[in-house]
Amino acid sequence: MQSSLSIDHFLDGRLVIRQPRVGYRAGSDPIFLAAAVPAKAGETVLDLGCGVGTASLCLLRRCPGLQVTGLDIQAELLDLARLNAAENHLDDAFTVIQGCMTQTPSPVPCHHFHHVITNPPWYPPGSIQPPTAPSKAIGHMEEVSLDQWLHQAVRFLRPRGRLTVVHRADRLGDIIAALHPLTVGEICIHPLWPKSGRDASRVVVTARKDVKTPLRLCGGLLLHHDDGSYTPQAETILRNGGGLIFS
Repeated sequence: MQSSLSIDHFLDGRLVIRQPRVGYRAGSDPIFLAAAVPAKAGETVLDLGCGVGTASLCLLRRCPGLQVTGLDIQAELLDLARLNAAENHLDDAFTVIQGCMTQTPSPVPCHHFHHVITNPPWYPPGSIQPPTAPSKAIGHMEEVSLDQWLHQAVRFLRPRGRLTVVHRADRLGDIIAALHPLTVGEICIHPLWPKSGRDASRVVVTARKDVKTPLRLCGGLLLHHDDGSYTPQAETILRNGGGLIFS
């Protein structure tokens, strides 16, 4: 009988992730999310909506010495996150907590983290037919609005802490609108271009709490050549665990 889980290799096999075959599945988004975080050893990170832990574990592979907390509402995914951390020998640096982000569990303090990373659900209610698999529906459909999600994310940050978000490019206006009334600045927008001449499909957005530096639109990252192969810059991130350069 085929297992209900798949075993997937990230970062050219340096990270092994178990995740459900049916339901929400991690792809390249958590790798780009982790690559965009300029974290340093000794800092704390909250992965908001961590799922099976892919983004957190990618970040720990690139930046040893962090302490990462994963918060998610789905117990079955958190069980896999714990398993993935242990099997990749990263469980000493990664703690997962079940809870709703709008009802802050006491082990996840506000105004505490150097970094908050997140890949919020993609679609507002009523915009698409919800997926049938429950974990995919939760991962794709907003039960908490994007405004609320980002507001809570900023609350978890310590002063001058950094928020890093990966999302669909067509939600960029909603992201900027949600961040505008919050006490954040130094907003950087980094488009991810699927191919030359194509519209960006994803954006990585970063912002810092309690700073006033103006918004910056970066050059972005071209992911594929015309033949579908990855560009060297994308390979450096996806295969080698390199960082995303905001130039």
